[in-house]
Amino acid sequence: MFTSSLPAEQQRELAKKLTTFLSQYSHVSDSYIIEFFSKDHWQSLPNTWQPVLQDLTYRQVADLLLDATHGDRRYPSVWPLSLLAFRATAHALAFPRECRRERGGAVGSVKPEEFLDNQSQSSLLGHIFRKHVKPKKQHEIRKLGSLVKELCDQTDCNKVVDVGSGQGHLTRFLSFGLGLSVTAIEADGTLVATASKFDGQLLCALEKEAQKKVAASLKSLHAISPLTKNCSSLGPVSRSSPRHVAGWVNPKASWEAFIKQLSAAQCVNERPPIPPGPSKKRPRASEQVDPPCSHAVQTSRRRGSTDSPESESTSQHQFRKSESEGASSAANCCSCVQSVRQEGAGPERGHPDFVLTGLHACGDLSATLLRHFVNCPHVRAITSVACCYMKITTKENPNPPGLVPATQPPDQDADHPEFGYPMSSWVGGLPGHRLSYKAREGACHAVEDYARRLREGGEALRTHCYRATLETFIADTRPDLRRAGIQTVKKAHLLPFTEYARLGLARVGLPPGLPLDPERVEAMLEQQGRVVVYFSLALLLAPVVETLVLLDRMIYLQENASSAAGVDSQLVPLFDPNFSPRNFVLVALKSQVHQSVFEDELSVFKRHKEP
Repeated sequence: MFTSSLPAEQQRELAKKLTTFLSQYSHVSDSYIIEFFSKDHWQSLPNTWQPVLQDLTYRQVADLLLDATHGDRRYPSVWPLSLLAFRATAHALAFPRECRRERGGAVGSVKPEEFLDNQSQSSLLGHIFRKHVKPKKQHEIRKLGSLVKELCDQTDCNKVVDVGSGQGHLTRFLSFGLGLSVTAIEADGTLVATASKFDGQLLCALEKEAQKKVAASLKSLHAISPLTKNCSSLGPVSRSSPRHVAGWVNPKASWEAFIKQLSAAQCVNERPPIPPGPSKKRPRASEQVDPPCSHAVQTSRRRGSTDSPESESTSQHQFRKSESEGASSAANCCSCVQSVRQEGAGPERGHPDFVLTGLHACGDLSATLLRHFVNCPHVRAITSVACCYMKITTKENPNPPGLVPATQPPDQDADHPEFGYPMSSWVGGLPGHRLSYKAREGACHAVEDYARRLREGGEALRTHCYRATLETFIADTRPDLRRAGIQTVKKAHLLPFTEYARLGLARVGLPPGLPLDPERVEAMLEQQGRVVVYFSLALLLAPVVETLVLLDRMIYLQENASSAAGVDSQLVPLFDPNFSPRNFVLVALKSQVHQSVFEDELSVFKRHKEP
């Protein structure tokens, strides 16, 4: 039976401990490292901490502070009990991030075993799924795709909805590689067109492989598919292509509106047959592809079908790219893209059950999908991988920077708005549960990556000190420009500070030649070690903040189990955290479904220790 990692009562007790601990050290998690000097962050630390921390080497910072698993703890001096308790509590409260290594995995390796032979090509993923896909994404779609397939098998549900699908990398693997019927929804029409283009390229690659291996006994393309090469778990080739929907999922809209969006992809317009043979030219896709706004696109491997779509317009959604950009980018060399208009089927006509998934669904999108899972009777299970916690809405900050404003549908209760955090009533009622924008932004940082950089040393670690030093002069000259975004100065750590300052001042609208006191600059640059230590203390809290956000979502599922006919949920560290920092996947399914998949991965949370 699929059971929660912690009983409901233990989840609530853990939430209490998390909010108490984080509220005690909120002055650290809420602080901006660029204000290290202007706000004198070092003096905000306890007096007993300062002397033992300021003399640490970078490797000692990684081993003694950030690495929970480091065994050889040799302290250069006696640490105060309060500092030891701070470190121990932070590690104990955070969910374990280590994923179960696959057979042959190299301990301590930055990249998973599948990339040891080739740094950019996974040996466990078929070559046609690696095209256009970076190594990190290859690792993610392979592991998440396998998990989604297991859920589909256990729920006896062959349909999947991939929300925030982007260029469709996960969608293609689920559809063509694992034989699932997939509908992908993405707000950016240009990305939808690109996904369809890549679908077409994949189909053309399959055709070319088939032409190379044509034999008299060939009965189907599946018999010679290269999909299972180097990956025995890929399963059969799907004969139905994924359906792509261009649409923005409004976090304030109902699940019925969400189902109506998905219905846009249920009707597919096939094009006339294409003459066979590698020498035949095919019609340009740009002559056949509709603009991506409010429509669905499907690529198809079948020829000669004469299905006719019905058309009916639906409500307009927000898009980040223009229609003309999406239409122009839809053209592809193989012209395998099909266009389709929306079908007018609404929720009242019925909709097939499906498994919902979102790979690194940004901000409130992950919370929205969990609400749809709870409220929509058609969603059997969900896998949710979150990211961009700083874009989550809260009561204190309903419109964080970078968020696309959501409109309140007329049928929704405006007097009781729903936010991305907290989702659960329990966490919302705890004193100290509030998480600032900075705390949530810090939770997106990669602890493992920074620990590796500390152990490697090098000049790259001076960047934070450079920026903090520059901030003091910006704040002195123009207080209204404090925390101004300078963007990344290319190879800043290789520049002398005067050159870095010249470039940075110009980017915030200040004179590049602004006088800088050389002695003051030198005094601050000499404190680079303190800046690194303070940033590491804040970084130590990042997994704790992430744990609270994700635990709040699990408690929300528990609170709404009755309305969803019972919910079983689990948080799984699915990806290698050294490779994919946002590596947790929240898995949940309606409790009438029984399953026993991923017991090895799920058992990792049974090792969770009390602080």
